Amino acid sequence: MARDVLCEVNNCHYWAKGNRCSADEIYVVSHKGDQAKNTEETDCKTFKPEGNW
Repeated sequence: MARDVLCEVNNCHYWAKGNRCSADEIYVVSHKGDQAKNTEETDCKTFKPEGNW
């Protein structure tokens, strides 16, 4: 697994200093089944809004 996962969504619970993701796991899904052609066809399902638990 990648050691340095960057994230610019600073209202995510897992956002850390330096635009780092502090989640133990990252879950990315495609809008188009099991394949995506570009970034816009994907979402980070690991995202959790800050304070919403």
